Amino acid sequence: MNITIKTLGFNAKPDLKDFAHDKAGKLSRFYDEIIECEVSFSIDKSSTKENKVCDIKLSIPGNDLLATAQCKTFEEATAQCVDALQRQIEKRKTKLMTH
Repeated sequence: MNITIKTLGFNAKPDLKDFAHDKAGKLSRFYDEIIECEVSFSIDKSSTKENKVCDIKLSIPGNDLLATAQCKTFEEATAQCVDALQRQIEKRKTKLMTH
């Protein structure tokens, strides 16, 4: 699985990139047919403290899976996206088993 990390409008620290790479890499344990994982970080221009946005797109055979989260920190947003994608993967696997 290829993992691509993009930052829009700022330069990310290596710690953030390593954290995102580790979290996204764990998704391959749930579904082994993942082709590519694209993680995008951006900062929302709102006045609240919850302005860190993380988007994760999984390229898999069939339809791609997408999750977005907006939190106080990029790490928290990444964790929420990964949890959402795990639920989407489990739902997809149960659909495939019933067919």
